[in-house]
Amino acid sequence: MKEKKKWYDYLWIVSLTYLILGFFNILFAWLGLFCFFIPLAIAAIKGNKAYCNKYCGRGQLFSLIGGRFGLSRKKDIPGWMRTGYFRYGFLVFFFVMFFMMLWNTWLVFAGSKNLGTVVTLLWTFKLPWHWAYHGTLFSDGVAQFAFGFYSVMLTSTVLGFFTMILFKPRSWCVYCPMGTMTQLLCKAKNVTTLQKQ
Repeated sequence: MKEKKKWYDYLWIVSLTYLILGFFNILFAWLGLFCFFIPLAIAAIKGNKAYCNKYCGRGQLFSLIGGRFGLSRKKDIPGWMRTGYFRYGFLVFFFVMFFMMLWNTWLVFAGSKNLGTVVTLLWTFKLPWHWAYHGTLFSDGVAQFAFGFYSVMLTSTVLGFFTMILFKPRSWCVYCPMGTMTQLLCKAKNVTTLQKQ
């Protein structure tokens, strides 16, 4: 008997909608912060990876495109991509890029740099994205953060899409920085719980 779908099985729609909205208005990129804080909160409070296993719309989107629509080779991901060296190395690299984005945002807030209406894909390719910014009541720094954050979200989606095609649909989940961070939080939470017992 086919298992009945639950509400969280449709969160892939949220991920897809987020990418579409950011294409038309970059300020929607701020909504992506929910994808950062919710997984960390669940891991810190519950001590598990429920977000990754149930609520991650991006993972569901890869499962849908790669699995149901057959756009994945369904091959095992290489062993080196599963190693702690790669996963933690990618997390450090991700943090460096994230803090550079925050630094650029700060420069715009401080007035020492002009707003750059570009989305940087794969931390290298600058794509003009000026049509997605229609002005705001707030500082240009608000928009600068949105451009930078959307760049991060789009880049991680593209990386996940490539690994989905080459390997199994949810191969991105193996080295996803959020997954690595939630795993670290779960370990810390469980150690703390054991110490209290």
